[in-house]
Parts: sequence; C-alpha cells; structure tokens
Amino acid sequence: MLKTEKQLLQSIKAQTAKGNRDNISRTKAYEQFFRIHPEIQWSFLAGMVSRNAGWNMCDLEGIWFSNLLGLKYRHQLFLTYEEANWRIFQDAYPQLLLYHYSTKYGRPLFHLCQYFFITKFMKNEWHSFWKHGNREKLVTALIINEQNIIEEPVIKKQSFVFHSLLFFLQDWMHFSTVLFPTCNGELYGSSVSNFRNIDKRIELGKRLAGLLFSEDLFPLFYEFSCRTEPTGARYDYEQYRKKPRYHETPMLRGVYPLIHHQAGETEQWDMKKKVKKKWFIEPKWEEDPHLTEWYDHKQKQLHTAAIIKNWIL
Repeated sequence: MLKTEKQLLQSIKAQTAKGNRDNISRTKAYEQFFRIHPEIQWSFLAGMVSRNAGWNMCDLEGIWFSNLLGLKYRHQLFLTYEEANWRIFQDAYPQLLLYHYSTKYGRPLFHLCQYFFITKFMKNEWHSFWKHGNREKLVTALIINEQNIIEEPVIKKQSFVFHSLLFFLQDWMHFSTVLFPTCNGELYGSSVSNFRNIDKRIELGKRLAGLLFSEDLFPLFYEFSCRTEPTGARYDYEQYRKKPRYHETPMLRGVYPLIHHQAGETEQWDMKKKVKKKWFIEPKWEEDPHLTEWYDHKQKQLHTAAIIKNWIL
C-alpha cells in the first residue's frame, strides 16, 4: 500500500468517527456531502431519512410518547434507532469518502473498500458507477446494502423491540412513516407495514428515493434541507406549517447523551446471502405521497391515545 493511501485511510476513519457521533452529526455529514457531490443521490436520501430518525428518537421524550410508553421500552427503542443509524453510517460514509477522493485524484480508489469491511457487492457497484454513471442503480444498491447491514445485528437481535405489541401497533398504525417536509408546510412521504421484513424495507427505500428526486418536488425538499438546521425536534418542520405545534418534542442533544458503540461483527452480509434480483426492480406506488392531512389525522390519534391512557390510569 502506498504511503498516501495509508494516510487516506486514517483520514477517512477520522472523518467517519467525527460524523458518526450522533444523529445530528450524521444528518449534517450526509447532506453536506450531497451538496459537494449531487450525483450521489443516496447521500441526500440518507440525510432526509436521518432527520426522520432524529424526530422518532425525540418523540420518545416528547409530551405524547412519554405518556404512552414506559421508560424501559422508550430507552430500548432509542438505542435501537441509534444503533441502526450508527451501523449504516459506519459502513456507508467511508464509501462516500472513497468516491470523493477518487474524484479528487482522478482514479478509482475502491480497492480500499476492504479496509472498511465494505462488501464486494458495493465495491463492484461503485466500480460500475465510476464507469457508467448510473445514479439510480447506485441509489438502489446502497439501499439494499444499508438494509442488509442492519438485518442481523439490529432487526433480528433486538427481539424485545421488534416483536413487542407496542411496536406492532406502531407499525400497523403507520406512526413510523418517513416524512419529507417542505418550507411551505406541506408534507410528503411513505410508510411500510411489517418493518421486520427486509424486502419491505428495501421497497420503502426505493419509493422514498423516487419521491425525493421527483422533478417537481426535489427543489422543495432541497430548500428545506438547506434552510433548516437539524435538531431532532419536530419543530424543524412544524415551524413552516400554518398552525405549528410548538415544542411538543425536545431537541435531541438536550435529552440524549452520546452513545459509544462497538462494531462487533465484521462479516460481510453478501458472503452469506445472495442479492435478490427483485431488489433492483422499480418500486410500485400504492398510496398518495402527499401526507399533510394524513399527518394531522395521525397526530390526533396519538393525542387521543395518550389522553385515554391517562384517563384510564
């Protein structure tokens, strides 16, 4: 290995560690990368989904979910969100930086993927993108990769969370919908039932990518990203609504400490399973992505449930 490559590896590791401190730092890192490399669409998708993860985390300490859910379950659910997003960033951000430095030095550096335990599947996809420039295929590949990254260590191991009645109800009622806000107060997005199913999660990711980069809506979502500092509080987008809800959820860094993770397993998922052909098929839309009224209805359901619980207990 060349001396410059060793230095590059150290730099990438340091930048990844800095960006992977918490949800806020991840969101900023993804979205800043997209502003430098708009051809890597997944980085913007990851940033917007990361914002949603922050909102979901802070919901747990907000005035409604803290009444509905017990402290133990809320803490475990936070750790699950945190670990899933940490693992994805830990794997994906070095890939983004390898691409960045490849463009800087004018030659592909994806042979260095092995030093970050990046799958051969993704190494091949980056080489393909470098050669052919197929943006949509790279987005899909990264979606496939991220969901497989969390499948074993998070989805299957966190049985306390994903097999609980509370998670089933949340899943069934679509409270875990991913939202893409705009600065005019409108909300768009999509949801998935049976979150434990990897095929469903990949399908959701592809639908979200299609929505995010739709010709009419992308400028609105990008404006929101540029104008809105991520805090984890839902006021990030409530502030743009006609009747904003003020401070129903806290800012993330005001309620959660930094979590120190251990990487643990380094076995690559593509050594144990094959990539399904259907994962690359264009997704089907079965719902209206305009969710402004739907969101208001779900908020009323949530508030009613919290009030009923307090009344009963």
